[in-house]
Amino acid sequence: MLQIVGSVVVFACVFGGFVLEGGHIMALWHPTEILIIVGAAFGAFMTSNPPKLVKVAFTQALSIQKGARYKRDDYVLLLKLIYDILMKVRKEGLLAIEADLEKPEESKVFQQYPVVLADHHMVVFITDCLRLMVGGNLDPHELESLLEYELETHHKEHHEPAHAVQKVADALPGFGIVAAVLGIVNTMSSLEGADTNTIGHKVGAALVGTFLGILVSYGLVGPIASAMESRAGEESKAFEVVKMALVASVRGYAPSVAVEFARKLLYSEVRPTFADLENELKGRPKGA
Repeated sequence: MLQIVGSVVVFACVFGGFVLEGGHIMALWHPTEILIIVGAAFGAFMTSNPPKLVKVAFTQALSIQKGARYKRDDYVLLLKLIYDILMKVRKEGLLAIEADLEKPEESKVFQQYPVVLADHHMVVFITDCLRLMVGGNLDPHELESLLEYELETHHKEHHEPAHAVQKVADALPGFGIVAAVLGIVNTMSSLEGADTNTIGHKVGAALVGTFLGILVSYGLVGPIASAMESRAGEESKAFEVVKMALVASVRGYAPSVAVEFARKLLYSEVRPTFADLENELKGRPKGA
């Protein structure tokens, strides 16, 4: 919602300031300039990116107002899930979780946390990591290195849509210049026999092209790309949390300590306090 309000403020201030200075809002209405700028930018976006990335970029752009998938309470549930799995491993051994890894949707452990179970990518990441622990015989350094490579790939893939949209934002001022040049060409070809009003209208339309290219770039598409990148970074944090907890467990730390290592990675606005998390892990009411 905040992103929508921000965009409304940008356009309201720009166009409102123009009107307050004595300008006529319809002087900025030139559909052909919009067609040239937006159409060219959209065409370039489709040309430079694979269809899958185009689809994901539009999906992410339309959902930025929803915020990150994992909020404070969701992180608590994620940490509790990891804690329960590690406790089961500690009490019954690694082989005891094989059935949970094969069919997590039927696992009694995973079913207690439907928020995490609904995140397919997270469930796959957790189960893959645990499979390495069960049958990989990896030491902590090898496991950490392998998970870092996986997270780096995930990070790059998750940020690609934002980078693609940012490239469009960077190109929009250039397309605005293209529209302006075409407007000047049109004006010059109409000089013979044209009156002052006609020439002024055509020159004004050309300048609007430059204006719209810059406004849409810095006032709309650029901020959307930044919001997409910020959200991608926030969602990547959940995978880093899981990695930290599992690596700490392989290093021999108790489940409660391993989960504490993971809690430390969280941003302050979503990080539960030590006491709150301890109460949650032990099933005590909040504030007890």
